[in-house]
Amino acid sequence: MTNMLKYIILLFVFLAMPRGNAAHAQTTYRLDQAPRYSETTGYGYDLTASPGKTDGSPFFFSVNVPDGNYKVTVCLGHAKRAATTTVRAESRRLFVNALHTEKGEFAERTFLVNKRTPDIDGQHSVRIKPRERHKLNWDDKLTLEFNGEAPACESITIAPADTAAPTVFLCGNSTVVDQDEEPWASWGQMITSFFDDSVCVANYAESGECANTFIAAGRLEKALSQMKPGDYLFMEFGHNDQKQKGPGSGAYYSFMTSLKTFIDEARLRGAHPVLVTPTQRRSFDKDGQLQDTHGEYPEAMRWLARKENVPLIDLNRMTRTLYEAMGPKASKRAFVHYPAGTYPGQEKPLADNTHFNPYGAYEIARCIVEGLKQQVPALARHLKDVPPFDPAHPDAPDTFHWDDSPFIDMQKPDGN
Repeated sequence: MTNMLKYIILLFVFLAMPRGNAAHAQTTYRLDQAPRYSETTGYGYDLTASPGKTDGSPFFFSVNVPDGNYKVTVCLGHAKRAATTTVRAESRRLFVNALHTEKGEFAERTFLVNKRTPDIDGQHSVRIKPRERHKLNWDDKLTLEFNGEAPACESITIAPADTAAPTVFLCGNSTVVDQDEEPWASWGQMITSFFDDSVCVANYAESGECANTFIAAGRLEKALSQMKPGDYLFMEFGHNDQKQKGPGSGAYYSFMTSLKTFIDEARLRGAHPVLVTPTQRRSFDKDGQLQDTHGEYPEAMRWLARKENVPLIDLNRMTRTLYEAMGPKASKRAFVHYPAGTYPGQEKPLADNTHFNPYGAYEIARCIVEGLKQQVPALARHLKDVPPFDPAHPDAPDTFHWDDSPFIDMQKPDGN
């Protein structure tokens, strides 16, 4: 073999490889050449369908990268067929919803994705719950889900995000968390679709958490280890905190102390704290009026926001308006209310008045967006151009499109 032939072969191999390491440089992956994911390759098709499957099934693509924020550009479309593609990342964070491309048409979309593991500093780690151990949010990989009617993606480009891009850290409970399985969803995994590619959302919320247990589990410490000046720290608690009993508990005692810790720690790092009052439960009285079920906790957060001069998104008031506009019957369509047999293996009906389905989660996210416009205008500048939303006039459920993930769980999330 001549030296020239060897050179040509080596050059061909080099050009066929992904460009560089996603931890340090931009890397492009062509999906028609990608392998199955393995620890050896560190990238490839993952979790479900075989590479190249074109029967309309969802497929996943993972890349092993260190903790951090990544700029992801997907080239959607197919040379030989029309496609409609939804793109979500990690634990079902929505970024692109039902984008249609004609045969031979391609469309690029760019967004920022936060990737993390439980490790904090090599010696300490977040004490995640047993049910979190298989969550895509906490593993070693950045995973993308391609869903929709005949989804198609030609290539994926991943690069470290601009360090100047602000990160929005979300802290909260099951009404905020990235839910992995159908039919559950929360506003934290929908809000990602409203921001442009200059902001990254890092959702640290988890089902069943209170403000003080969030801190005790190391979740705040992990977020603080990644935080930089100019970032944002959102806090929505109250659902589970109100159930705590014993000395020192209560809205104006341990709850205030914990929230003050969040605020102080964020400001110490040059970040901006934002308080969010808890979403209402679907709890109507016999006259069709929504009942307040959070006691003093929403008002305590309003008091703290005034005292500490912290922006406050009053989701408690907005969701009261939203659910009353829907009414006792129609509001069920925003929550996990499904007759038996709606999902595979669902032997019993689901009737949950706290946890949202994807439509409900999206409507709550729209409330958050309006709150941002009013209370956090600097961050609102990074929102996409979306029409105004009035909670008194919710979107009709049938106008919301959602492609079900292949993963389903009938187990109710922690908390209520």
